[in-house]
Amino acid sequence: MATKIEKYTALVMQPEVNVARTRDDINKNLERCCQMIDFGTGYFYERPVRLVVFPEYFLQGVTTPGKGEDSLKEFMNKAITIPGPELDVLGKKAQEYGLYIAGGGVVEQVKEFPDRWFNTAFIIGPNGDVILRYHKWHIPASIGLGTSPHDMLEEYSKVFGGDIKNFFPVVDTPIGKLGTMTCHDGATPEVSRALGFNGVEVICHPGAIQEVEGVSETWDFWRFTRRTRAHDNMCYLLCSNWGKVNYAFYPKAFCPGNSMIIDYTGMVLRESPYPEEQIIAATIDIEALRDHRTIANHNMWIDVRTEAFRQIYENPIYPPNLFPPGKPPKTLADKMEGAKEVYRTLYGRGQFTPPYPYEVEDMPKLFEDRIKYAQESGRLRKG
Repeated sequence: MATKIEKYTALVMQPEVNVARTRDDINKNLERCCQMIDFGTGYFYERPVRLVVFPEYFLQGVTTPGKGEDSLKEFMNKAITIPGPELDVLGKKAQEYGLYIAGGGVVEQVKEFPDRWFNTAFIIGPNGDVILRYHKWHIPASIGLGTSPHDMLEEYSKVFGGDIKNFFPVVDTPIGKLGTMTCHDGATPEVSRALGFNGVEVICHPGAIQEVEGVSETWDFWRFTRRTRAHDNMCYLLCSNWGKVNYAFYPKAFCPGNSMIIDYTGMVLRESPYPEEQIIAATIDIEALRDHRTIANHNMWIDVRTEAFRQIYENPIYPPNLFPPGKPPKTLADKMEGAKEVYRTLYGRGQFTPPYPYEVEDMPKLFEDRIKYAQESGRLRKG
């Protein structure tokens, strides 16, 4: 028989992030995060806080295409290890208040593959130790320079395991079964579905969701997709975004808040619909979630019939193993090479139809020409 889990408070943090250049910059972000934990645990004392979620890149920040784009070397200069001194600071806060602390977008260097960095999410337990580490799977080819496990699938699987439970871990804790997915992972159904398959009850979802991706009305892509992920997997979804950012090449509201706490039916319990530093809180009721899952009507797992959909995933769409050991992606243009192959696949099999006056064979080159133009005109970094 399972042990009853009492209701508790979860906090979603929406901090002001500094894009780090030095260790001092990282420590500045970290110090502010600790202050926010101190405030949140004190303010919401009546139903104690047990879980805290920070956004993607909350420690080091990130750069995107354009004049402010960092190279691999510049990212590696601010990469950290897990465990390491930075997360040890959060571990002490977890011990102080008896918390689980989650965050994502940690620019992590791993000893097994030291020539690159991974976009890493984590959960720290109340004992101060890291109890879950997840490497972001769906890194957008046009934005993220970090390596996905998929970019070196064969070698990664040898080191970390190739099972769905290795790629998308869920940890069973006294406050429920916790998992993480990061930013673009939530844009399509697969990662959240894998977590659901692995038993997740609370998904900690760090993001650095930009306005251009649809944060605010009328195109509230961030909101309707994440509500769908929670609804379809009958789990809580704690969605954290930046409040604002300090970086010479970004507008302050580049990632304009709109953090959310969504329940297991897909309803938004709390949100902060503006680009500013904030903390939101909601009650998490795991027993109510577990009871909800006993109802067959409109149960999002009972009615799943998988056999007819196998062809979708039989063959790769985005090609695996593009960046094996010794060949890390060095610029965002390197990462976009995979997208050319995807265009070749999607148009070649008739799934996409070219716009007039292009032919199927034109489409990969069209994308390639756009990259070349951006590089030659100084819009996109060459090396």
